[in-house]
Amino acid sequence: MRGIGITESGGPDVFGICELPEVHAGPQEVRIRVRAVSVNPVDTMMRVSKQFDTDEPTPFIVGMDLAGNIDEVGPNTETNFRVGDAVIAMVLPREGMGAYRESIVLPVDSVSPVPKNVSIVEASTLSMNGLTARQSLDQLDLSKGQTIGVTGAAGCYGGYVVQLAKSEGLRVIADASPKDEDLVRELGADIVVPRGDDIAQQMRKVVPEGVDGLADGSVQNHLSVGAVRDGGSFVSVRYWEGTAEREIEFHQTSVSDYFHRAELLDQLSRQVEDGILTLRVAETFPAEAAAEAHKKLEAGGTRGRCVIVF
Repeated sequence: MRGIGITESGGPDVFGICELPEVHAGPQEVRIRVRAVSVNPVDTMMRVSKQFDTDEPTPFIVGMDLAGNIDEVGPNTETNFRVGDAVIAMVLPREGMGAYRESIVLPVDSVSPVPKNVSIVEASTLSMNGLTARQSLDQLDLSKGQTIGVTGAAGCYGGYVVQLAKSEGLRVIADASPKDEDLVRELGADIVVPRGDDIAQQMRKVVPEGVDGLADGSVQNHLSVGAVRDGGSFVSVRYWEGTAEREIEFHQTSVSDYFHRAELLDQLSRQVEDGILTLRVAETFPAEAAAEAHKKLEAGGTRGRCVIVF
């Protein structure tokens, strides 16, 4: 089977089409014929920073989001899935299961049906960012009526946080550049403030007491923490430990913790069907053009995900 792999770290042009060994599903596993994989910032970071050990098999396969069809169910596997079912999953490249490949074997408890009202390509953009947003909200643990601040709200993660927060009765204060204001309002933000290094001050203008919790999708760290009230909560998506100030609770979202949480992925899929979550595709690329997909993402300004199709 084909894969899109790297044998050295570097720019987008290190990608190449490679042949990978055929895999088969074991007990409590399914094999998925991958049709579409979403390109995420974490993929570019792995491509740039991957360290190769001499005893590690190459090429290395990146990618955390996929959609496809089940083409094999492992023996003695307890599941309602059948061969041919359209499914989505989040995968963990650091465990040798990068998504940029035509076929992959996964634990059945990490796989969910594709939302009924979307295409395979659209569905490939849900799993990783949706689960990350879900975990961040779980960590912030806000109650209906409280206020959440969201930075990077026009991005996939930030957009899902906005939509999920609104569905749970939270008041949402989100940032946006001028060209993204309409988008962020359409996602459901109650108040949109200017994006920038003064984000804490901008949020305090509309919420003088500070927001109850903040999801920092734009990774502004110390620049955004000032928006949080004393005793509030802050969640980082890049492992920032925080500043231990004003009794704020600092959390680090690590979506790998939700790898085996198919029930949460099922819920996200239903929320797509119910119109709570919006899936956004910027452009599709054939496998041979994976480098171009990465170049487009790294150029900035992409709204929605680039998707590689097999």
